[in-house]
Amino acid sequence: MSRHPAPARRTRRARPTRPVRIGPRAAAALVLVTLIGIAAFGWPLLADRHSGLAHSQDAPWLFAALLPLLVAVVVATIADDGMDAKAVAMLGVLAAVGAALRPLGAGTAGLEPMFFLMVLSGRVLGPGFGFVLGAVTMFASALLTGGVGPWMPFQMLALGWFALGAGLLPGAVRLRGRAELLMLAAYGFVGSFAYGTVMNLQGWVILQGMGQGISFHPGEPLGANLARFLAYCLATSVAWDLGRAVLTVVLTLALGGTLLKALRRATRKAAFDAPVAFDSGADPDPDHSPQRGTDGCGG
Repeated sequence: MSRHPAPARRTRRARPTRPVRIGPRAAAALVLVTLIGIAAFGWPLLADRHSGLAHSQDAPWLFAALLPLLVAVVVATIADDGMDAKAVAMLGVLAAVGAALRPLGAGTAGLEPMFFLMVLSGRVLGPGFGFVLGAVTMFASALLTGGVGPWMPFQMLALGWFALGAGLLPGAVRLRGRAELLMLAAYGFVGSFAYGTVMNLQGWVILQGMGQGISFHPGEPLGANLARFLAYCLATSVAWDLGRAVLTVVLTLALGGTLLKALRRATRKAAFDAPVAFDSGADPDPDHSPQRGTDGCGG
């Protein structure tokens, strides 16, 4: 009695993870909200002394009322183009985790652990999903911590850009392992300082009476105000931004490998880009389907 050898098992290659798709309307909305955001952050440096925008107490409230509407347009457009129920569910879970992470370190030397989650999520799920995740996470965390104010839309934009940038990093398909973690850690370090610098620009124009060397002077030449802004950042926020950057690097290197695998596994199982298909072999007419019975007569 001969025994047949067991057939060799085929090794299945894991399907590459694909980010959440961005449609043309979503891309246009992202470009629009980015341009409005740049104007919201940078208007003081270019506004004339006698223009309406030179009133540093009025313009921030105007943009604070406008920017949430633009962010809402981006969220709705991306949801219409590429985010199905599975993507929305993942967005909710990651935003909830990020919002819960923020109170763990906020207010203590700039330690904000949610930034490393934004880096990894943007890397795996793409720039469009990253932008929406950053904006929604900041909104949820502001409600959780009571940090609602005219600065909140600026924080939503800045964190959205931070996560979007992670989704634009090269090597999304082939770069893996230690090299990828080092790249993400480097981005998190630089991006943490960029986030703090952008947010400084929003607050700097409101604060007055800080001294001639660091105060904002409406209508002054651009170079002079930029020099004062640099001095303001060095005097007020370098230590805070350094704490955020170092923590992001440490968490990315320590937990990034495990979390990247989990996010990619969840993305493959969710199959955001899978087309909807219908079974063409099913009989559309139930009257012609064979009837069940035990006597062979359909009874």
